[in-house]
Amino acid sequence: MTTPPTDASATRDTSGWAGWLRSQMRSSRIEDEEQARRNPWLSRALEEEKMEGQRIATWARSIALVIIAVLLVYVNPRVEVLYYEALLALFLLIGIAQFRAARVGQSRIELGLILLDLVLLTVTLTVPNPFGTGEWPTAIQYRFGGFIYFYIFLASAALAYSWRTVQSLGIWVAIIWLTGVSLVYLFGVTYPQLSLNVEAALAGYGRVFEAIDPNNIDLPLRIQEVVVFILAAAIIGMKSRRSAKLLMRQADIAAERANLSRYFPPNMVEELASRSDPMGGTRTQPVAVLFADLVGFTRLAEDSTPQQVIALLRRFHAELEEAVFANGGTLDKYLGDGVMATFGTPQSTLADAQNAIKAAFDMQAAMDKLNKERSLQNEAPLVLSVGVHFGEVTLGDIGTDRRREFATLGDTVNVAARLEAASRELSCRIVISDAVMDSVGGVADRNDFQSRMRRHNALSLRGRDEPVDVWTA
Repeated sequence: MTTPPTDASATRDTSGWAGWLRSQMRSSRIEDEEQARRNPWLSRALEEEKMEGQRIATWARSIALVIIAVLLVYVNPRVEVLYYEALLALFLLIGIAQFRAARVGQSRIELGLILLDLVLLTVTLTVPNPFGTGEWPTAIQYRFGGFIYFYIFLASAALAYSWRTVQSLGIWVAIIWLTGVSLVYLFGVTYPQLSLNVEAALAGYGRVFEAIDPNNIDLPLRIQEVVVFILAAAIIGMKSRRSAKLLMRQADIAAERANLSRYFPPNMVEELASRSDPMGGTRTQPVAVLFADLVGFTRLAEDSTPQQVIALLRRFHAELEEAVFANGGTLDKYLGDGVMATFGTPQSTLADAQNAIKAAFDMQAAMDKLNKERSLQNEAPLVLSVGVHFGEVTLGDIGTDRRREFATLGDTVNVAARLEAASRELSCRIVISDAVMDSVGGVADRNDFQSRMRRHNALSLRGRDEPVDVWTA
């Protein structure tokens, strides 16, 4: 844990507390930027939040400036007020420029426009209207209480900028405002006789004279203004930081949901993410299980470089994954050169069997397309075998507290794997059990599938006593 500099270290370090604060903000900024690089959802969220905040801030600032423009006419209904109306128009243009220059991260242009805002407002509040009628001491400008307008810029900054900028704004305002106070004290116009006349009129009321002396800049009050502003900026900055942390947590949740979408179809992700017990505990339910495998992959891998093998597997897995998800399935696991997918997890539907058969045909269609590309490159075609079975399975978490995995277990899984292996002896690419075909809900769909397939009765499977009736394609 980093601690602020002690008195001794502050003496050695000329930057002291200011340097320590800058280093803490810089360290926090670097940490957030690194997290954004690791999490693309966070980077996107920060970009959207930044632009949306800047857009709202620009509108809020513009509306506030219009209200102030009307208010000034009411407070000072003289021609000289046009000077301040022109300055308000300039502030409006600066706000639009800030919106156009907005981006996530450090920006010199944005920083320059923010400082221009603060300097221009300080000049507006401390330099008398050059078109005004009558003359008065420069210090009397402070009697109009114009410092409160800095809070409008603070509020808009809280909408548009990071918590670091909001907190830094307090320091910047303090430096610029007190610099203006010093310049007024050193170079401002004074009327000593006016002070003498007021003092004479208030003879015996010394403290009242100190409060209303037209040549007095009232330094304690000026310091009080900036101290309160710094505190307000610090508090608002802390609130902005909490909001930023919340945004980061939401981005992490988005990343987690994206990870879920790699295994589950999009329509299941929301359901899974909304549960405190995502899989609903151990249970038994009817599920269609699909196994797909590349035939002769071992020999193919022997004749290819490791880079070629990995590239092929990535393309192969991508095609199978698309077929699974497009048909509402769940990608249970990759099996080297194959996959296991389920249809009916985490919740069963009437279309599970139908979707599994569609996925099997979509996989073969994807392989046909891929093989056309390979033939143009004089590469050997890929042979994909698919087996599908339907029946009761057990769903639940297996493993230990340190690592758990959601598993689909039971005889249905074993039969589906055996059906995929049986495609070699049947000289076909798809083997679907009669249980799957019987579970297809629509008669028209079932007839369509059967017209594209051939029935085999009493197929014997390794490790299973009872034969299985199947359909092949």
